[in-house]
Amino acid sequence: MAALKLSPAGLQLDVAPGTRLQDVLFAQGVEFPCGGRGRCKGCRVKVLNGSLPVVAEETRLLTPAELAAGWRLACRHSVSADLELELAQWEAAILSDQTAFTFTPRVGLGIAIDLGSTTVAAQLLDLQTGNVLAVQTALNAQARHGGDIMSRVEYAVQGGQGELQRLIREQLGGLAAQLLKSVARSGQGSAGLNRVAIVGNTVMHQLFCGVNVAPMAAHPFEPEQPGRFRFSARDLGWDLPGDAVVEFLPCLGSFVGSDILAGIVATGLHQSRDLVALMDLGTNGEVVVGNHVKILCTSTAAGPAFEGARIKQGMRAATGAISEVKVEDGFISCRVLGGGEARGLCGSGLVDAVAAGLELEWIHPAGRMANRRDMPLSGSVSLHPRDIRELQLAKGAIAAGLKILVSRFGAAVDDLKQLHLAGAFGNYISRASARRIGLLPLPLDRVVPAGNTALLGAKLALFDDASRWDAIAARVRHVALNDDPAFADLYADEMTFPARA
Repeated sequence: MAALKLSPAGLQLDVAPGTRLQDVLFAQGVEFPCGGRGRCKGCRVKVLNGSLPVVAEETRLLTPAELAAGWRLACRHSVSADLELELAQWEAAILSDQTAFTFTPRVGLGIAIDLGSTTVAAQLLDLQTGNVLAVQTALNAQARHGGDIMSRVEYAVQGGQGELQRLIREQLGGLAAQLLKSVARSGQGSAGLNRVAIVGNTVMHQLFCGVNVAPMAAHPFEPEQPGRFRFSARDLGWDLPGDAVVEFLPCLGSFVGSDILAGIVATGLHQSRDLVALMDLGTNGEVVVGNHVKILCTSTAAGPAFEGARIKQGMRAATGAISEVKVEDGFISCRVLGGGEARGLCGSGLVDAVAAGLELEWIHPAGRMANRRDMPLSGSVSLHPRDIRELQLAKGAIAAGLKILVSRFGAAVDDLKQLHLAGAFGNYISRASARRIGLLPLPLDRVVPAGNTALLGAKLALFDDASRWDAIAARVRHVALNDDPAFADLYADEMTFPARA
């Protein structure tokens, strides 16, 4: 066996020679944004002791100075002998949910799962009391084959769908088993597991349920089977006591999944007398506008920028990420998650940084930098021109989508009584900064961080009959933005930043 030391985590692992670094490091929380294809620099590690010979992809993506300093791409190497690496501590808080809700008691235990492209959150509930008995969170095991949805689809189309299905089914089954074991040890849960409710985006839905995802790789990006799927735990190969019913709730169309349906129910949007909106900005960007009469939804390929992807020094909201940027006495001030030296810029920090640049007039409303090549933030981390462009593309698509949906009610964005921001990004973003860049063009008191509405909705589904959720899903109409003649012009208009706050 070879000794693999990981710094600054202080870990030492015994690894069989020939083992891919990608397989070892993914288990330690290191992300591989391009799926380990050697197309990005997201999995960089620094060789402290030992040797990793430079390969062709590294000479293309890393500078000579970086190579000389020992930086390598983890996805291009295997462990052949003792090795010590410096790696980032990529542990990040995964948004769970502790929201109180009303319910009709049921017998037994239930598990609610929010299956995201990047992270998974699961909660075990006593269906008689509604109490959360245990919580498990993890990085999505599929992420080693691509950090974003389309990378996952590409891998599946190239023959990897079976592997992606196996990974996620095994992972969720393992999380369910861990939840049950934790309450068995504590003596909290004596009843049996009866139900499991899963929500997720459309690609996660199709991959878990075993539906061909090839249609999601090309226009019009419509899933083959978007409806509810029901399994027994035994069907999925889950080693659990009893034989609980496992349901993956229905999608709403294209890239709008059951996680958004769960958000609609969790926020009560489908019952609102006023016109309200729901926005979820993750690896994809979804927008819903509606009330008790009509509900419209859409999706945009906007999320990667908000999660730090496609940003030159971008990363998840994890240790070392700049998560907040402020202007204090004419100078930039940054908050780094976990303290210490900044290693990169996450989505909330990106929005703050651009808002700060606009305030200081270092960035023009058109997105150009004023008399500078980049905007230093903290340590070696800077905001770069292409980062601003990525944010413009993302926020332009979201803002244009919101306008189009609202216009189909004969209304304007200012007529919205409330906008719910769902998910981790919505929970941590500065609403003032989002308003400054034109992402949220509403008074701040009407923009409400809604937390993990997907997980809350999944919990509500444990207590509801399937027919109620299917009826709500049937009321929602999906709007394809590319088919709307106004989208292109609106998109171009919304890419600029407001001239003044």
